Amino acid sequence: MKEFGYRRALDVPGALALLDADPDARFLGGGTSLVDLMKTGVERPSRLVDVRELPLDRIESTEDGGLRIGATVSNSALAAHPDVRRRYPALSQAVLAGASGQLRNMATVGGNLLQRTRCGYFADVSKPCNKRVPGSGCPAVEGEHHNHAILGASDHCVAVHPSDMGVALTAFDAVVSYETADGPGEVPLAEFYLPVGDTPHLETALPPGALITGLTLPPAAVAARSRYRKVRERASYAFAIGSVAAALDVRDGVVQEVRLAFGAVASRPWRARTAERLLTGAPADAQTFAAAADAELAAADPLPRNGYKVPLTRNLVVAVLTELAKEDTR
Repeated sequence: MKEFGYRRALDVPGALALLDADPDARFLGGGTSLVDLMKTGVERPSRLVDVRELPLDRIESTEDGGLRIGATVSNSALAAHPDVRRRYPALSQAVLAGASGQLRNMATVGGNLLQRTRCGYFADVSKPCNKRVPGSGCPAVEGEHHNHAILGASDHCVAVHPSDMGVALTAFDAVVSYETADGPGEVPLAEFYLPVGDTPHLETALPPGALITGLTLPPAAVAARSRYRKVRERASYAFAIGSVAAALDVRDGVVQEVRLAFGAVASRPWRARTAERLLTGAPADAQTFAAAADAELAAADPLPRNGYKVPLTRNLVVAVLTELAKEDTR
């Protein structure tokens, strides 16, 4: 590991100033992702600016009935918060599916949003990787890619985004807040992660030097009837090979409102807009759910060894929506 400096920020302006003074510095939250990448040589910051003690650790209701979540809230605190469990249960379930209890105690909401892909070629500095070294190539296209993208990828990168939390946040239209030296800003999570295209090394829409300060979940009555389902290759503490965050409102057997997002299928959490449009106003039955999933996945372009993700995701959608429809008896 490269030698690095360390400073603890006392407030947000101080954190921004420390980063501005050293372009090779990085903000440090829980360190559960960044420190791993430092050990492998993927990340080589000259200094870590510790933001864990900043006053950004609260979860509060907004005036319109949503939730505001601070960037340094731990994943454990987020999953356990009564308002999250009651009003956005899929978010709590997604966080609990994401890692061990020890990691959740350390990991922060802001850091989770910024975690990078777990592609083996990205993590191995002896291999080419366009995300790590632009223009060097993407060996996963011809190599090991069984858990790589089937949607929204390109010849330049086929890695998937690893976050479980991000999938649920995408389904609920979360908005990310940040601070820069020029003042505050915000960006919808739907626009936060950039498309891969030919620049996979450009991952988010955050301005240079920005510090994530929190996120806001807009009010959504349908979110109280939501679920997160994850498929992985072992029983615990593994990244998804497919996941679905869904919320459903059914009345008289007809879908009134639906939220749907997929994980482990693209370089960012995938909002299933096509499926949502087809489901709204349609019968709440397995046949309709399957047809909507098929329409969303029609754009899939799997690689030779990850085509299984298409039926896996389809089956997840049908299973989760069917369960939610049975529970909604209004």
